[in-house]
Amino acid sequence: MKSAYLAGIAGIMAMPCATVASAQESADAEQQQAQAANLGDIVVTARRSAETLQDVPVAVTALGGDFIERQNISSPADVPQFAPNLTVEQQPSSLSAATVYIRGIGNQEPSAVSEQGVGIYLDGVYLARSAGAVFDLIDLERIEVLRGPQGTLFGRNTIGGALQLISKKPADTMGVTAKAGFARFNDWYTRARLDTGYIVGDVIKASIAAQHRESHGYVDNTLTPSSKDPGALKANSVAVGLEGDFGDVTVNYNFDYDNRKGTPAFFQIVAATPLAQDYYSQSPSYGGAPFLVNPVRQGTVQQAGYVDRSGDYRYTSKTRVQGHALTISYEPIPELTIKSITGYRKFFQDTILNLSGNGVLLGKVVDFTSPTLVSVQAVTPYNGNNAPQKQWQFSQELQAIGKVGDISYLLGMYYFYEKASEYNRQALTLVMPVSALTSLGFPQAVVDGIGALNPGLTTVGVNANPIQAFGGTSQSMAVFGQASWKPAALDDKLEVTLGGRFTGDDKTAYLAGDVSPVQRGRKSFDNFSWLASASYDVTRGVMVYGRVSTGYRSGGINPRASVINTFDPEKATAYEAGVKSQFLDNRVRLNLAGYITDYDDLQVQQFAAGSGGATSLIVNAGKVRLSGFEAELTALPFTGFQIDGSVGYVKTNYKTFLFRDPATNMILDVADQAKPLYTPKWSIHLGAEYSHPIGDALIRLRGDYSRRTKIWFNALDNTAPFNQELISPSQTNVKARLSVEEIRLGGGKLDIGLWGDNLLNQKRLNYGIDFGALGFAGATFNKPVSYGIDARIRF
Repeated sequence: MKSAYLAGIAGIMAMPCATVASAQESADAEQQQAQAANLGDIVVTARRSAETLQDVPVAVTALGGDFIERQNISSPADVPQFAPNLTVEQQPSSLSAATVYIRGIGNQEPSAVSEQGVGIYLDGVYLARSAGAVFDLIDLERIEVLRGPQGTLFGRNTIGGALQLISKKPADTMGVTAKAGFARFNDWYTRARLDTGYIVGDVIKASIAAQHRESHGYVDNTLTPSSKDPGALKANSVAVGLEGDFGDVTVNYNFDYDNRKGTPAFFQIVAATPLAQDYYSQSPSYGGAPFLVNPVRQGTVQQAGYVDRSGDYRYTSKTRVQGHALTISYEPIPELTIKSITGYRKFFQDTILNLSGNGVLLGKVVDFTSPTLVSVQAVTPYNGNNAPQKQWQFSQELQAIGKVGDISYLLGMYYFYEKASEYNRQALTLVMPVSALTSLGFPQAVVDGIGALNPGLTTVGVNANPIQAFGGTSQSMAVFGQASWKPAALDDKLEVTLGGRFTGDDKTAYLAGDVSPVQRGRKSFDNFSWLASASYDVTRGVMVYGRVSTGYRSGGINPRASVINTFDPEKATAYEAGVKSQFLDNRVRLNLAGYITDYDDLQVQQFAAGSGGATSLIVNAGKVRLSGFEAELTALPFTGFQIDGSVGYVKTNYKTFLFRDPATNMILDVADQAKPLYTPKWSIHLGAEYSHPIGDALIRLRGDYSRRTKIWFNALDNTAPFNQELISPSQTNVKARLSVEEIRLGGGKLDIGLWGDNLLNQKRLNYGIDFGALGFAGATFNKPVSYGIDARIRF
């Protein structure tokens, strides 16, 4: 299949190009060139209705469809280098889970019942699970990053902001687009889109797009073929759009499907305790694999697989994501639109955890079937099979959007229901001195017997296979409204907006697996979020604004505990002021925003002691003030040359961070020690692009530089002993692309591009996990320098 694909690319590139253009086509080119002389308008839906970017008193970054296409942005994880103060990191051991933070607010917990801190929306439908947030984006019209609490119009779990993904609508006329690409590590894809145009008079039109993508891994696991190396992937995606225009009623239906199978990025052990290091390093003497511990990204490794729930020994994981969105708009009068948004989504994941960072290790473990009570067996720092993890959700939203005199308004009602569960079979080895086995409940006589039967044995392992199973439901209902007053007497220069949203949440959860008997709990919450903003057009093209907005992240029931542990919602109040400007005949756009966010009732993992031992609970023990700014600039110094850049800054100041000391069982305020999570202090991007016509074609050269400062993955060193070793240091990325576009090919147009990414071959630690008591910490690293070619043809 790959050979046929390569032959197809070669054939496309070898085809002759027509050089004759009609007078009409020349006129179209002149019109496009004139439009390219200024920045034009960007339409966004940051306030749930179409407005230009410069008119919205909200800090928004918008990426258009053409830019997404040229940059080969294929998932939300590709967006942060173009948007300030945004972090999206793919989580280890998963093909689809992401940690998303905006302005220092988010959530890293990937469980099936944990709430996000940044809302992700696809065609107006909320994606409730961060575990299914990474999937192939095909044929997007726009990506919008909304910074700051969006609690009024978007609702709960947008306390940090929102990420909106908007699909491209079916075109009015019939057309076909095909694209293919090939890159290093045998990374290739083919994609096609068909627009039917109007198929029932001027009423109904449709589109369908499909993509197949494959890649070999970029770390060589000597135990597997390259098609199953860490980083390998096979993915199939489908997107369907249907639009009907029935006069006063417009209907839009979108379907998306993503099915992927592959091996997640290599999780490499970067640090270990002397005890664990000594124990696992003895593996070769028993005939096992060598123990790898290295803080520098490795290229050749061993990575063990795991026997899954069906009894198959596997290295690969798989996920399926699908969704339906139906939007019906009814316009009874020009001043009123009634809109219904119905959503249904499903997510499934079967993951081999692959968090051992090593091959098949052997070590001495406690074994009561052995005459010496100890035998040599396979041991592992941590592995498992999380399957099935599944979730489905239904949502219904009704909106009334209208205008009365100088007042524009939006009123709405919202309902959401979901059901989620996961079953996690784990394997791990507890490494400890023989004398410490009593801490696990072994009788002293047994400990003495192990010592007597194994002279000289000081350290031993205990293999454990815990099962963590849980699930729950979530139901949410809300009513909301927002009104903007724009007095005509002031030439529409002033706008004052007020909004509010009341939300009621109801949650249930059960804890099973090793929890016996099964624990069940239920908890309800309610919240009122509000917004007040004012903006004023100082001069033509310059608008200043100020806003105060609130939001909340729903509380819940801790799935990682052995008892029903409930916690309350988090709340945020953000104060923001900004300037949006466009000047020099719309050749320069400069947007600035400064903010202060007071973030209360932070949900914190905390040690808890009692007669039944110790466990980790989630409590509302934190309070933090976040402050900073964003600046975004786009300029056209002359026709064909564009520069764009952004700077983001976040300062984190913990006011309270309560911690229960395991040694004394006393609660301490360690706010002065707490670190910001998943949030660099600085994020910088600078891009430059030059395009120039050559005959009927266009040559385009673009380069991008992005940099962010260090990232922490744990708030406290005293709960994460390897926290200092897991810092993701300051990182720089340089990428470039050279393309020749609009090449005439019969009745179509061909684009060909060459690109490179991570051109400095930075070895960046992307995501770290501290396993603490298990004696090690590990991390995933970025992809090495990559480069490729792609071609797109449109008819």
